[in-house]
Amino acid sequence: MATTRGSARPYWVALRYMIVATIVLGIAYPVAILGIGQLALPAQANGSVVTVDGQPVGSSLIGQSFADDDGNALPEWFQSRPSAAGYDGAASVGSNYGPENSDFIAEIEARKAAISESDGVSPDAIPVDALTTSGSGLDPHISPDYAYEQVARVAEARKLPETDVKGLVDAFVQGRDLGYLGEPTVNVLQLNVALSQLAG
Repeated sequence: MATTRGSARPYWVALRYMIVATIVLGIAYPVAILGIGQLALPAQANGSVVTVDGQPVGSSLIGQSFADDDGNALPEWFQSRPSAAGYDGAASVGSNYGPENSDFIAEIEARKAAISESDGVSPDAIPVDALTTSGSGLDPHISPDYAYEQVARVAEARKLPETDVKGLVDAFVQGRDLGYLGEPTVNVLQLNVALSQLAG
């Protein structure tokens, strides 16, 4: 009998440890972190959701398409950076093309021609982020250069003064993180939400 009790003891210890670990690490810790997130950073903890009239229209962390059902860019909206993931938050992916890949070069040339025609600008003046996808395929930002390049098209499509649309872009340029990290950016969804309000 003593031998039986001795051999069963490690199983009982392991079971108790599993119960305690499940309660502490599987329940108490996640609940504590959830509570801290909801108290300290509720917007970020809930996915940085952007709402219009109380209805969610997207997340400021995930890029989205402003195109029709056929994939044609809608001229009245600022356009996001191209996405190899199709702006699918569950399918983050880059194109993984090398710079000399023929498919990659063809995509760049096609985008360059489309933007040049829609925005009425020289192909050489189009910013690189308008032509290439990001590593994640979900980048919600574009460069200020690309935002300003779209001002004339958006203003014309919405019949708004160009100065008003440019002023809106000015207001949404985000500086470098901590003043020196990265590059200035513009969040396309937030800019388009403000644009819709500007246009009434």
